[in-house]
Amino acid sequence: MLIPNMLHSPLPETSAPVESAVARQVYRSLMIAAPTPESLNASRLFLESQLEQAAGLPCDLPARPEALIGWMENQALATGERYAAYLEARKAGHPRSYFSCRAHALSFLQGVAPTKLVDGAWLYGLLANAGDLRFYSLIRTYLEELGDGDPAQNHVVLYQRLLVEQGCEQLPELSDEHYLQGAIQLALGHHAQAFIPEVIGYNLGYEQLPLHLLITAFELNELDIDPYYFTLHVTVDNASTGHARKAVQALLDNLPQTGDRQGFLERVARGYRLNDLGLGSTAVIEAFDLESELVQMLERKRVFGQQVHSDFCRIEGRTVNEWLSTPGQIRGFLQALERRGWIRRHQDPRESRFWSLIEGSDAQMFGVFNHFEKQLLWDWIAGDWLGSDASSSQQGRARAFRPRPRKRVAVTPQVVDPEHELSQLQREIDALPAAARLERLIGLLAPASHASPEGLLATRLFVAALG
Repeated sequence: MLIPNMLHSPLPETSAPVESAVARQVYRSLMIAAPTPESLNASRLFLESQLEQAAGLPCDLPARPEALIGWMENQALATGERYAAYLEARKAGHPRSYFSCRAHALSFLQGVAPTKLVDGAWLYGLLANAGDLRFYSLIRTYLEELGDGDPAQNHVVLYQRLLVEQGCEQLPELSDEHYLQGAIQLALGHHAQAFIPEVIGYNLGYEQLPLHLLITAFELNELDIDPYYFTLHVTVDNASTGHARKAVQALLDNLPQTGDRQGFLERVARGYRLNDLGLGSTAVIEAFDLESELVQMLERKRVFGQQVHSDFCRIEGRTVNEWLSTPGQIRGFLQALERRGWIRRHQDPRESRFWSLIEGSDAQMFGVFNHFEKQLLWDWIAGDWLGSDASSSQQGRARAFRPRPRKRVAVTPQVVDPEHELSQLQREIDALPAAARLERLIGLLAPASHASPEGLLATRLFVAALG
């Protein structure tokens, strides 16, 4: 049974007319140290418009709050059963369900990055309620998303490092839909005091353990991509003692004992359904097409390469510069390279002359492509060879190219000592009156800054003060 009349629950009043704001613009405007009043106003209008859209979506929350614990536990058990079925299928020889190749997985990491890089942001605005026990579990959830100030556990730091390790830190031009969930999370965080029921509802939905998280972690590990960011969420979101249970408890702790309980629950349900807007993880995975991704990447690089090649080499009568001079010729250029034997599809890429120009001891195009771009080329050239016995024996389970080791270079000592700066910051914070100290710490714990050294220090100080 669903909570009724969700379309008619009242939202907080606003004096400004309702208008839509672009998700990417809202996202970027809130990912700065001090968002402007104009940005905050636009983000509130954006949030209200998203809540209106969410109101028409289906909702599986139970009508009675007392049933929430059972609902949460049943969801966790159902997810576990589906994952067990997935593992049995894999043992029986079925291929990966999500990632067709390593480049597919890396593209996924980039596609969901706008959401992962603001992990926990929807709870930020509740830090001001630190003295109210009703919000304790929500605040603890936010602080745990921040790793309690430990960079090895801060979720955003972990994702940043994952992108860097895989050469994916330079994100492609993603669509507005890719930024929608992150923009919603940031808007909720910056307007939490006006949308407490919606924040509680969104948190309830986001912290339930989804099947895609388990499968993603399993398949990333198969592809030799560190799955720790994802396995960490499997553990912290558990239904026994983790964020999933805390999310239910937070709703029960804040449920009004008198007054408009139904109105509160309707607003919770609306916040819960915000989770269904935008591109989810599985939609990002399903949208991947290897050749299209490769062509788009080469088209972006074409602009910078159309005048730097010599005229010595001609492919089917045209110089490389001529092939690259006009938009829309990349696919034809690749086909010409195949016909002339420069690329041997569905074979070990190291047997292709084109690959030797990109990776190897004498690669003439060394540095032209980053790690992710080379993985796209490798997987596209390899094609069906990736699933062959030869591929398995030569490349191992990752079936990925091995980039040449980077040379070690001497690091010039920094002029500014970061430890000194942090010590100075702590002294400044300690000297503030209690109210001003709390305000300063909360400012540093914002989604745009908590992953910085200053934000991590502030998180540790806030945790110590919270007790």
